[in-house]
Amino acid sequence: MQYRSFLKKIESQTFSLSQWLLISSAFSCLLLAARVIVTGENTFLFLIWNLFLAFIPYAISEWLSGRIRVMENKVLLALVLTVWLLFIPNAFYIVTDLFHLHEFGDVPGWFDLALIFSFAWNGLLLGVLSVRRIETILQVITGRSFSLLFVFFVMWLNAFGVYIGRYLRFNSWDVISKPFSLFSDLFDIIIHPLKYRMDWGMIFVYSMFMTVLYLTLKKAARQF
Repeated sequence: MQYRSFLKKIESQTFSLSQWLLISSAFSCLLLAARVIVTGENTFLFLIWNLFLAFIPYAISEWLSGRIRVMENKVLLALVLTVWLLFIPNAFYIVTDLFHLHEFGDVPGWFDLALIFSFAWNGLLLGVLSVRRIETILQVITGRSFSLLFVFFVMWLNAFGVYIGRYLRFNSWDVISKPFSLFSDLFDIIIHPLKYRMDWGMIFVYSMFMTVLYLTLKKAARQF
């Protein structure tokens, strides 16, 4: 009885998932603050903005899960999911910030690796958890088979969004602020697949990577 009471006490003191995400994100920000203090340079401050953007789809999915009336209204649900789809690639985009690893050599490489990867890891976690939340909602509304197809679609969209952000240098809000430039570039890529075969290769590889990552973490979570 004492052992069970001890376990319950420990469980009651355990942080929630959202709290752990905030703690993990705070650790990343502390690493960045330490780098700024030591070097006096604001080299990687953009990582904070990228992490903030990664929190947006997570916040939307958490908000939606507690809004039954919105989930029952097809028009409102479609509107919320559209906004979510525009922002979810930002959560997976941070992994490409690893490209900056060797661009700045004023601190040890191991520190910058830990710094950038911690931000990327938080972004991936936020993305995976957000997709899982939306998948769960769709399972309740439409059925498991449709939800699974939705996951594959979202991961492909994420890879496409990562490409748009990293190489075409567009943001989620450019759908509204720069629609003509955005769709002009996208149209060119779509009608000239051979010309952009390396670009499509990147999109395919990243979509498969994120799909496998998502399904693996989802399977691992069921083992505990």
